Order: sequence, then structure tokens, then C-alpha cells
Amino acid sequence: MSPVTETQEHQALRKAVTALGQKYGREYLARVAREGGHPDELWADAAKLGYLGVNLPQEYGGGGGGIAELSIVLEELGAAGCPLLMMVVSPAICGTVISRFGTEGQKQAWLPGLADGSRTMAFGITEPDAGSNSHRITTTARRDGDDWILTGRKVFISGVDIADATLVVGRTEDARSGRLKPCLFIVPREAPGFTRTVIDMELQAAEKQFELVLDEVRLPADALVGDEDAGLLQLFAGLNPERIMTAAFAIGMGRYALAKAVDYARTRQVWKDPIGAHQAVAHPLAQAHIELELARLMMQKAAALYDAGDDMGAGEAANMAKYAAGEACVRAVDQSVHTLGGNGLTREYGLASLITASRVARIAPVSREMILNFVSHQTLGLPKSY
Repeated sequence: MSPVTETQEHQALRKAVTALGQKYGREYLARVAREGGHPDELWADAAKLGYLGVNLPQEYGGGGGGIAELSIVLEELGAAGCPLLMMVVSPAICGTVISRFGTEGQKQAWLPGLADGSRTMAFGITEPDAGSNSHRITTTARRDGDDWILTGRKVFISGVDIADATLVVGRTEDARSGRLKPCLFIVPREAPGFTRTVIDMELQAAEKQFELVLDEVRLPADALVGDEDAGLLQLFAGLNPERIMTAAFAIGMGRYALAKAVDYARTRQVWKDPIGAHQAVAHPLAQAHIELELARLMMQKAAALYDAGDDMGAGEAANMAKYAAGEACVRAVDQSVHTLGGNGLTREYGLASLITASRVARIAPVSREMILNFVSHQTLGLPKSY
């Protein structure tokens, strides 16, 4: 597939997902968040239509597509005002890692459920003292006979309360060198010693954020995903889809806000013409549209590279896509609120809450500064500052 022009199948998928998103919309998601619930109806409908598992292998109940298709689903739901954040985590990160590196038993146990939406999985990497530095992860796993004992803390982990398990990034000690190596473990929600505390966020969302404590959590040998010696490869196999899906989330949100502003600018009349006739209003909206379209192109390139098996090329493009989409989203939301003036801050128009939400794509899962570090070191070959 060329990342420049979409296939008819992708266009048809966009159209179908748009219809689903419009059935629910922004008000549905806002109500669910206000009531402290979860978007279960939308999740179930998306699963029934095969959208949640569109990237997972067909032999395990998935659609046999890739991150290109899954990112379309999330972007279009976002453009309709009802993105599903757990899509970034459950099918994109966890589903990808298990389908690429899991044992046959792990695939049988998890992939059909992740594909049909009946099971969900959270992803635990971020730690209080490590931030974006995955080399400073202190959650450690040690062997005890055939079992593993996991100890550590995680923070800002989405949806742990509704996930059947969390894919936790820990570190094991290499017997030969004594160095710690990253490894991934499936930790069931009710595992003894695995506790969660909700983080009180200013951002109002259906998906809650948690701090996790793993206190001597005993796991069976088959909780380890993949090869103990391939930890970094497995980790980045999950992180590239995460960045691509975060870009899709941001582009969808930016498109939603921009559509609201364009509609308002077409109809709002203060003098004799609608305010959209004035270039001071029209040009910034046109600029926001251009930036979102450019970010989408890079996202499509990243997805195409990833789905083609080019992990190195996808790493660079996924980081660039996430950066571009985060910046474009923040600017689109800001300009949309500004276009509506005082109305942009009312609950009726539903844009003000996006001011906070749009910042998420700049900060998570990796800050824009760390992406600039990645590009300056990996792409431009400049020396590291740390």
C-alpha cells in the first residue's frame, strides 16, 4: 500500500467507522465520563463489527490487517468525538506484542478475546522515577524455581480497573553479565500483591489512570512473554504501534475540534457576513487543517513501514508522526476554541475540555522533547546530551 493515497478498502473502512462514531458522538463519551462509567456499548459495537481486532491475525479471530487499519478506526472515532483510548493499549500494544512474540498458549488465551473485545489488557511501563527513560525501569523480576517474583511501581497506567491483565515491563538480571534486561510479563488483575490506586486527574475521561504497586507478585513461568533475551526488541514492537495510535488519537481529536469551528465560522454572523469570511478567522483554520493532513501522512507512512516489518524505519516515522500529530492537535483545538470566543468555553459546545485533553498527545506516551532527542541522535547523528 502506498502511504500517500488510500486504497478503496481503507476508504470504505473510514466511512463505516464514521457511521458508528456518529451513532455515539461526543455527548455519549462526555456523559459516560461524568457518570464514572466506561464506554461499554461503543466498545461492544466496535468489537461486533470487527474493528477492535482488525490488526490481529485471522487465525485468532482478528481481521488480519495491521496498524494502518487500526489507526483508521481510532482516528475516525476521534473525529466523531468518541475515541476509545483502550484501543491504543489493548489491541495495538498488547495484541501486537503477544501476536509477534507470545507462545502458542498465550496467543490462544488472549488474542481471540482482545479481537472480539471480551478481554482487555493494560500496559505498564511508566515509573515514578523513570519517566520516558525505559533504561531506568526499576521493576524487577527474579526467578523462584519455575516461578517469577515481580516487585516495583508503575504510574499513569490506563484502564487497569477494567483490564483482565496488565502487560508489565520489568527487568531481569542477566546471569552472565549481571546487567538488567527488559522483559514483559502478563499480570492478572487480581494477582496477590498487585494493587492499584486511582490518580486524581484534572482531565475528565472514561479511562482512569492508576498507580500500581507490585509487591512480591508471584507469576507462573508462562507469564513471561517471548524470549527472555529479546526484551528490547519486544518492547519496541509495542511502542511503535503506541506512537502511531497516539497520532491517530490526536488527529481525530483535532479534526473533531476543527469541524466544530468551521461549522460555527460558516454560520456565526456579527456584522453583515459570517465570521468565516474574514481571513483572520479563516486562515488559521485552514492552517490547522493543513497541519492535521500533514501529520496524517506521516502516520500513514509509519503504519505502512511497521506493517511491512521495517521496525527501524517505523521507529523514526512513528516518533515523527506522534510529534507532528500532537502539535497539530493542540493548535487545532486552540484555534477552534478561539474561533468560538466565549462559546468555546461553554459546556454546550464541548470544546473547552479538549484544551486539557489535547495536551495528552504532546506528553504521552513520550514527551515531544524526547522525540526531538530521538530525531537529533538517531536521524541527524548529533551527539547525546545525556
